[in-house]
Amino acid sequence: MQQFRPYRLGRFDISRPWVMGILNVTPDSFWDGSRCDTQQAVERRVGQMLDEGADVIDIGAYSTRPGAAEVPVGDELARIEMAMGVVRRLAPGMVTSVDTFRACVAQHAVEHLGVDIVNDVSGGTLDSDMFGTVARLQVPYILMHMRGTPATMQQLTDYDNLVEDVVDDLCVKLDALHDLGLREVVIDPGFGFSKTLEQNYELMACLERFHRLEAPLLVGVSRKSMVYKALGCTPGEALNGTTVLNTLALMAGAHILRVHDVKAAVEARTLVEKTRQSLSNHS
Repeated sequence: MQQFRPYRLGRFDISRPWVMGILNVTPDSFWDGSRCDTQQAVERRVGQMLDEGADVIDIGAYSTRPGAAEVPVGDELARIEMAMGVVRRLAPGMVTSVDTFRACVAQHAVEHLGVDIVNDVSGGTLDSDMFGTVARLQVPYILMHMRGTPATMQQLTDYDNLVEDVVDDLCVKLDALHDLGLREVVIDPGFGFSKTLEQNYELMACLERFHRLEAPLLVGVSRKSMVYKALGCTPGEALNGTTVLNTLALMAGAHILRVHDVKAAVEARTLVEKTRQSLSNHS
């Protein structure tokens, strides 16, 4: 079992793995159980995540599943603003992130809505202004690996060496962000994005290799096709499989689990930490 390495992320300490609850303020996210397209639905979802022990809430207002509808900037911002209003009312001190690939949305969310972290599934590839924007804002940034766009990514799965290619790509972008003066960067291998089913499991098996980048590691596999296709079930039936993979990620030293089901992830973290402590006591 990989030893857990604490990190400082801006004003936040990741002294134990974080559970990041997903708040999809969209009508068309891939799993219908996660869609919150009214204020009442957002309030129920936020209240549930708070009760279950979320460390951070990740607000997404633009689905990146293949075939998702285009969302105008104004609509994306309006959805985020509504969700942030709910979060700040119910939990004023909650850490929040915004799931967007648009630099202008990230800037507005940070400067005007008080969002703490920018989570960019494109790793800066869909908006050339993103790296400069987050560096200027000096806000923690989640750098994910993806090729192409959500519409084309599944045709871009040819690699010379999957794990090394993904690590190298993240390394180049991490260096670029460091050169711009941003040090608070989280890396995300991008499970499900420009990877085949088999490639997703190769990444999971080799997750410890990403620690060489010396950055906090986020894993997001919640109810994704790598779970439900492998098990022959639906996204709605994929909680148990998700928990198994989240446990493997924690054992490999992951710092953040991005999940739909906060309670299950918190329980997995508790049991992995107990196991890790027992190993330490008997070593």
